Amino acid sequence: MVKEIEIVCPPGQQEDQTILKRLSASALNTAPQKISAVKTLKRSIDARGRKVVYRMQVQVFIDEVYTPETFTINYPNVSIAKPVIIIGAGPAGLFAALRCIELGLKPVILERGKDVKQRRRDLANINKQGLVNPESNYCFGEGGAGTYSDGKLYTRSTKRGDVNAVLKTFVAHGATEDILIDARPHIGTNKLPQIITAIKDSILNAGGEVLFDEKVIALLVEFGKIRGVRLASGEKLYADAVILATGHSARDIFEMLHKQNILIEAKPFALGVRIEHPQEIIDQAQYHCEHRGPDLPPSYYNLVEQVDDRGVFSFCMCPGGIIAPCATDMEEIVVNGWSPSKRNNPFANSGTVVQVNLEDVAGGDDPLKMLRFQQEIEQLAFKAGGRKPGCSCPAHDRLYRKPVIG
Repeated sequence: MVKEIEIVCPPGQQEDQTILKRLSASALNTAPQKISAVKTLKRSIDARGRKVVYRMQVQVFIDEVYTPETFTINYPNVSIAKPVIIIGAGPAGLFAALRCIELGLKPVILERGKDVKQRRRDLANINKQGLVNPESNYCFGEGGAGTYSDGKLYTRSTKRGDVNAVLKTFVAHGATEDILIDARPHIGTNKLPQIITAIKDSILNAGGEVLFDEKVIALLVEFGKIRGVRLASGEKLYADAVILATGHSARDIFEMLHKQNILIEAKPFALGVRIEHPQEIIDQAQYHCEHRGPDLPPSYYNLVEQVDDRGVFSFCMCPGGIIAPCATDMEEIVVNGWSPSKRNNPFANSGTVVQVNLEDVAGGDDPLKMLRFQQEIEQLAFKAGGRKPGCSCPAHDRLYRKPVIG
């Protein structure tokens, strides 16, 4: 017999099978020795009271053999199947490729940047000298920004497909099983590069292609239908379907679409700053304690407010994380935040943004007006506080790490 119940567990004991069996037995009014295993389905920290606890949804196996789930995926070979061109090797492009393989199609990913290993030198140039390679940076290259930031793998959306299947794919490629059960799953910047590379290897092993340093500069359109792409090298590639998975940072892609008379629309977005503060003060506020104990993870927060009917809110809160430069061109400032798997840096940071509506920005019906406004803000941020290449001045460094973001 298998029962699904909720139990409350003290911090530090949430993975101890002996304690979980005892708590489950008490809730079900049965003997602990009758329980063969307790499988955690979901868990979250409840810090609303003075005593912090884990609330856990569990499956209890009573007089029943429990077989742990295995996370391996056997992809079919699609080396001679019909090709699908995918522009961009970020998270959207990689998962689009995996889905194509599952459907019996051959993905051909075109990525303007470099692979994980080759990309590191360009990232070092950004961090040490402020030199940005427009084709290889924190946004462009194998895995895109997702090679370093997993966005906490957290979504409230219930309309965008099977989130749990995505998490299981990450586990199959090297992530810990904790992301399947934590209310706010997190992989970590230190582990993501290897996982992204493992996903690429799955695509290659199934017969797909991943081509780096290949920038798309035009779509090939015949009689109102897309037939392929033209690369910066001049080469043309053809396919019956093209998936655009370039993310919002590839401004030139939107310029290209507009130039080719492909319908695009301006969208409102949020703009603000990324705020950094000691992790300790967040822990004190959330856990009601002077110092966070070793059994609790660094805490997080959400801020939501309405000011004059306009939303102001936090997003991508990074406990124990860092702020990183994510500009895609010189003399621009935009940042992102992320955390290592242990979230053990002394500072936390969070994007704090305000809603920007279409009517806030001049330009009438120009579909690119919001994109140009975002770029203008990033350039103004650089002029206001951008660090000069090679400068190690602490004052410049602090300005560099807290700029306006798009």
